[in-house]
Amino acid sequence: MAGKYEQFDRERLEILPIAQREHLVTLDDVLKVGEKPLPFENPQLDKLADDIAAANRRGASVVLLMGAHVIKQGLGRYVGDMIRRGWVSVIAMNGACCIHDFELAMLGKTSESVPKVIRDGHFGLWKETAALNDAVNAGDTEGLGFGEAVGRFVSQGDFPHRDVSVFAAAYEASIPATVHVGIGYDILHEHPNFDGAAAGSASYRDFLIFTKVVENLDRGVVMCFGSAVMGPEVYLKALSMARNVARRDGREIRRFTSAVFDLVKLDMDIHTEAPKDTPEYYYRPYKTILVRTVADGGHSHYFRGDHRATIPALHKLLVEKLGTGD
Repeated sequence: MAGKYEQFDRERLEILPIAQREHLVTLDDVLKVGEKPLPFENPQLDKLADDIAAANRRGASVVLLMGAHVIKQGLGRYVGDMIRRGWVSVIAMNGACCIHDFELAMLGKTSESVPKVIRDGHFGLWKETAALNDAVNAGDTEGLGFGEAVGRFVSQGDFPHRDVSVFAAAYEASIPATVHVGIGYDILHEHPNFDGAAAGSASYRDFLIFTKVVENLDRGVVMCFGSAVMGPEVYLKALSMARNVARRDGREIRRFTSAVFDLVKLDMDIHTEAPKDTPEYYYRPYKTILVRTVADGGHSHYFRGDHRATIPALHKLLVEKLGTGD
């Protein structure tokens, strides 16, 4: 039986070719591996790199959580290189990551001017980008996760700039790239070919894939790059599930390293939870990743800096400690 409320008819939408869109990010903004446009110095970064190298050698999980700003700032090749070298066990992203990744691989440019296009109602309504919905729908019918479906689509399709794609790198390296969507968050959800059931099914499959990797986090590393909500929240639930099963098996998941990379200024002791009457208490990466989930034997680091500074700096240290992998 249908609900009693009237729904918006998506078939009435005017959807334009993406060639008519102004783009704010192009291939010129995407760094080549080895480029380090911004300096970054922090002695704790070397300690984090040591922990990542140790986790790699012992086969423990290295979890990377990130928001779309990492891709928009041109770090796709760097993240892809970390995947190809086998330094990370899973990369968890929000829905916006796959959109910018896909557009860069397809067009060599991405990111629309929201203040301009929201005025006439064309924000997000670009024909070519909606092809991602078809890829996810098809993947879901085959039992693929959201990220695997996107990675396969870019890896096997006609994408002239696939070398910048994080999803293609993950698919080709058989490293899970998981996508954790919230319905209504992404421009893909505006389009008539968006299937909420398929997207939800594929994204939940990714959550279970992600949680399986978290089961092996003891003596491993979890890093969060610029994700203030998705990363901490998905990680928190996955860790609870993994610890629940580990406890029943007589195991523990408590001796691991966590790190947050962001621009927020934290003047407090990052190893102690902020008081509830301060804004810092509500900053999830702080209380969830830096404090609560490592309170029983782990340790944490906070790195304040531009991703174009911190990611190349971390990559350089890992090359020194783990070798080139060539």
